[in-house]
Amino acid sequence: MKIFLKDQKHSLNQHLEYLKTKKVMNYEVSRLTEKISEIEINSKAIPGPLQGEFLFNYQIFPPAIMIFKTEWEAEKRTMRAGDTIAQQIYLPPLRNFSQKIIFGVRIKEIIDQPDKKGFSYETLEGHVEKGISTFTLEEIQGKTVFRIHTLSKPGILITQLLAPVFSVPYQTYCTNEALKYVKRQAEKILTTSN
Repeated sequence: MKIFLKDQKHSLNQHLEYLKTKKVMNYEVSRLTEKISEIEINSKAIPGPLQGEFLFNYQIFPPAIMIFKTEWEAEKRTMRAGDTIAQQIYLPPLRNFSQKIIFGVRIKEIIDQPDKKGFSYETLEGHVEKGISTFTLEEIQGKTVFRIHTLSKPGILITQLLAPVFSVPYQTYCTNEALKYVKRQAEKILTTSN
């Protein structure tokens, strides 16, 4: 984790190169806290076979919360297992008046099934959380659902100490904003395709 007062959007390539050298944080799934959050999406917003391109482009968190640089974007290709993402979090979620915190995650698995699209990533050394997150767009009992499934715990001492009063509420806020952001994007596909 690196903290800046100046926005690092023009330096994310350098941060990405640095984060590619970092290892995934060690974790035991049995010692992590599980959380599943989901939101239903208008089924007509995903015409034909389940689509998930914006997920594979990592368009999950609103830009007021986070900007990012992906390894696959830098190399002008599609996402692969083992790819790194450099994340810049705005804390608080205000682009101009915030601390800019840089950390990284690594793609563990890509899910590309007819009724389920998405991916999982694990946190890299220095991340404020330790664990794995999975983001999926799924057809469940005739409904289209966007789901965020996390298995995590605070990754560094300060987030362990602040978890009850800050880390957990902020993580919940970011998750709820991501759910709404993905829903808006998916339903925008319906609007622009008609």
